[in-house]
Amino acid sequence: MAGFYNWILNQAGWKITHRAPEGVERFVLVIAPHTSMWDFVWGWLILKAMHLRVKFLIKKEMFWWPVGPVLRGLGGIPVDRSQGSQSVHEATEALLKATRLVIAVTPEGTRARTTRWKKGFYRIALGADVPVAFGYLDYKSRSCGIVRIVCPTGNFEQDVLPVLELYAGKSGRHPDRFSLPDW
Repeated sequence: MAGFYNWILNQAGWKITHRAPEGVERFVLVIAPHTSMWDFVWGWLILKAMHLRVKFLIKKEMFWWPVGPVLRGLGGIPVDRSQGSQSVHEATEALLKATRLVIAVTPEGTRARTTRWKKGFYRIALGADVPVAFGYLDYKSRSCGIVRIVCPTGNFEQDVLPVLELYAGKSGRHPDRFSLPDW
């Protein structure tokens, strides 16, 4: 099926510029910018084209009938944003039990403009002892990819802050809704 997904992406003008390194089977994937519902559609196709087994953290409000069963079938995991630590625990447990799994997270936590990115992705990776991969969707260039992998050391600032530069200049579907975090 990966060939079919690549064909769809090619027809839509998307190009995958960077892929996950060979042999990295379990990780947390940070995806930004997140400004549209289309990010899920393109992100899902892109990650399937990369042959990755992916689960997505999605706010529980999206799991209404008949969308909920479809989202679960595509790998969606409902997140109760008022219970953040529980979601982190569940995602960590899923990674600990799996031999091959990617948990995709949009740390912005919203499609609206925000500088308050969530840090749960880091806690998940640290708890499951897996790397954090940083990926992007750039609607302006129609390019996407996983550009950096970091093994968390417990020092968030040292591990994550230098990586944020890769998102500068990236455009979401709605560029005015994207901003870097104020960490």
